[in-house]
Formats: sequence, structure tokens, C-alpha cells
Amino acid sequence: MIDRAAEALTEEGEGFAVSCSYGAVVIPAEASALTDALRMADDRMYLHKQRNRPSGQQQTAEVLLSALDERDSLLAHHLADVADLAEAVSRRLNVPAAQVQTIRQAAELHDVGKLAIPEEILTKPEPLTQDEWEFVRRHTLIGERILASAAALRPAGEIVRSSHERWDGDGYPDRLRGGEIPLGARIIAVCSAFEAMTSMRPYASTLSRQEAIRELVRCAGSQFDPHVVDAFADVQAELIEELVA
Repeated sequence: MIDRAAEALTEEGEGFAVSCSYGAVVIPAEASALTDALRMADDRMYLHKQRNRPSGQQQTAEVLLSALDERDSLLAHHLADVADLAEAVSRRLNVPAAQVQTIRQAAELHDVGKLAIPEEILTKPEPLTQDEWEFVRRHTLIGERILASAAALRPAGEIVRSSHERWDGDGYPDRLRGGEIPLGARIIAVCSAFEAMTSMRPYASTLSRQEAIRELVRCAGSQFDPHVVDAFADVQAELIEELVA
């Protein structure tokens, strides 16, 4: 019914196109109170509107994503999966819609700085030297600089800079700890780690979803924000329920 209503409000012709944006909520499955349902519907309408608007910001991001895909299609696929997970976790944490969009964008582009890392370092089968690791760790700073060149992407760039910080303060580049780390960066850290652990990788064995979640829980409070890990686990539990339903 929603699709038919949206189709009825959509029209295209020579030289013009009219579309609509909407937000839908299932009551009482997703929200029992009317105020919560209205808030969720408004947030979803905002996200739908943003996704369907070919803004300069989106076009710039798409150019960067295309460059990443040309450089390394596996990396581009990884970033797309991380972005989907980060959006779901952000919603689980009741992050405002506008901020969810920024977090998703940062997740899609959090490795854009690797465009400046030599291919022989990124694909080196042997362990990296200390100097090579220092070079790789610069990619968050490079990513921030790349995104800062477009004013609309600067908020995402600030998140990208902190995407490899650790909850215990032992990350990089600024050794932030706990709540000093932007929430979006904390979400991306968890989602990126999960995606890496459950994907094919030359340097370690692939883990199952359950094994990866157990590893995230084990590292909660040291590497990861425990609150974000809990939200991530809830999202995965809901996905599993949907698959077996």
C-alpha cells in the first residue's frame, strides 16, 4: 500500500520529475506510543528525502566511492557493508536522522585516505614494518583532509579522523578515550571490526557472526564502547530472527 501511494504521487515527463518522500512505522511492532511513532516516521522521511536528493554533497561522495572501487573493489564492498551496519546501529541508539546520515557517509568513506597509501603496502602479504604501519596509520588524517576539501563533507571527515581511536585511549591519531571519541567513530569502529572478522582476509581466519560478536563483547571496554557493542549485538539478533522467521 505504501509503494502504491508513493507511486501515485510520482510523475515523470520530458524535462521534469516529481517525487515524494515518506516515513513509515509499524504499530505496535516498532513503536507503541504515538509520539514515538511520529518521531520515527519523521526521521525516516528525512533519510528517504536525503537519499533521493542528488545534492552536490552526494555527488562528491559518489565520486570518492567510485575512486575507491576502481582502486580496490573489495575495499569498496567492505565500506558499503560497514555503512549499512553503522546506519542500523545508529538507529538502534536513537541517533537523530541528520546525524545518522552523516555517520553513514563517514562509514562509507572512512578508508578514503587509503587512496594515498602505496599499493605495495596495502597488499603486502608479509607483516608490515614499524615504518609501514606508521604510514598506514596516517590514512585517517589523509581521509579527513580529503573530505574537508568539500564543506558539506567536513562533519563526516571529523568522524573519519577518529574512526581508529580506542575506548581505552590506545588508538590513533589523537589517543582519545571514552566519550572523547565522536559517537559516529565509535559506531564505525565496531561495525568495521565485525565486517573485517566475518569477511575473507589473507592474514586471519574468517569468523562466524556469533564468533565475531563474542570477540566484540570480549573487547568491549578496552577497544570498543560497551554501549555501542550492546546495540550492535541487538541489531544482529534482530537480523538473525528475521532470517529464521
